[in-house]
Amino acid sequence: MDKLMRELQSDLCAGLEALDGKGRFGRDEWRREGGGGGTTRVLLDGAVLEKAGVNFSLVHGHLPEAFAKEIPGSGTAFTATGVSVVLHPHSPHVPTAHMNFRYLEHGDKRWFGGGADLTPYYFHREDKEHFHGVWKRVCEEFDDVGDYPAWKEACDRYFLLPHRGERRGVGGIFFDYLLVDDGARRARVAEFVARAGRAFLDAYVPIAKRRIGTPVTEAQRRWQEIRRGRYVEFNLLYDRGTTFGLRTGGRTESILMSLPPRARWGYGETPAPGTPEAALLRELQVG
Repeated sequence: MDKLMRELQSDLCAGLEALDGKGRFGRDEWRREGGGGGTTRVLLDGAVLEKAGVNFSLVHGHLPEAFAKEIPGSGTAFTATGVSVVLHPHSPHVPTAHMNFRYLEHGDKRWFGGGADLTPYYFHREDKEHFHGVWKRVCEEFDDVGDYPAWKEACDRYFLLPHRGERRGVGGIFFDYLLVDDGARRARVAEFVARAGRAFLDAYVPIAKRRIGTPVTEAQRRWQEIRRGRYVEFNLLYDRGTTFGLRTGGRTESILMSLPPRARWGYGETPAPGTPEAALLRELQVG
C-alpha cells in the first residue's frame, strides 16, 4: 500500500504540472511523533492553480481510546496510508476539486476509504456530467468493487453543510470502511484504488482546460472567495480526514493544506435572482 500511494502521488503531481504549465510541486518530507511520516507536495501561484496539494502519508502508532471505539477494529494500534489531493485554481470558472484514497489497519480490521468530488463556483451541467461519467466508468470497470449509484449518493450525503442547507459541490463518489480482511480482496480493491486514483486526471483536466480561457471579473473573483468560505467551513467542521489527522497527532500544516489561500465571509451574501451565481445555489441547495 505504501508503494501504491507513493507512485500515485508522483503520477498526479506530474499530470497536474502538465496542466498548469508553469508551477512545480515542492517536496516537504516530515516525520510524525509517535510513528511514521509523509511527503507533502504543494504548488503555489502557478498559471492555472493558485494552490494545489498532493499529500502522501504513512503513519502508525496508537489511537486515543475514545477515538478507537468510533471506528472498526480492536484495540488502539493502527497503521494508515493514503494520498489526498486538493486543487484551488486561480479562475472562478475552473472548479476546485478534491480526491482522497486511504488504507487503514486497526487491530483486527482492515479497510479502504476515499472518493473524489467537484466544487464549481459557476455551474455547468456538462462539467458535472463529465466528472461523474469518469467515476461511473471506473466503478463499472471494477464492478466487483465499485458501486457508483451508492457511492454517488454517499458523496451527496457526506459533502453537506447542514447549517447552510447546501451541498459543498456537485458530488462525485465517496466510500468508507470498505472492509478487506481477506488478502485476495485487499489486492483487488488496491487495484481499483490505483486505477481510480489515476482517473482523477481524466475527470478534472478536461474541465479545467475547457474553462481556463474564460474572462474573469472582480465580482466573479469575489464570489469565488465567498464560496471558498463554504469549503473552509466543511473541512474544519465535518471532514473526517481533517478530524482523523488532528486526533491522531498528524502534522497540522499538511492537514490544513486543503484550505484555500484566500476566502471571505460577508454578511447576508445572496446573489440576485436569475444570475449565474443564483443558478449555482439552486443546484447545491437541499430540501
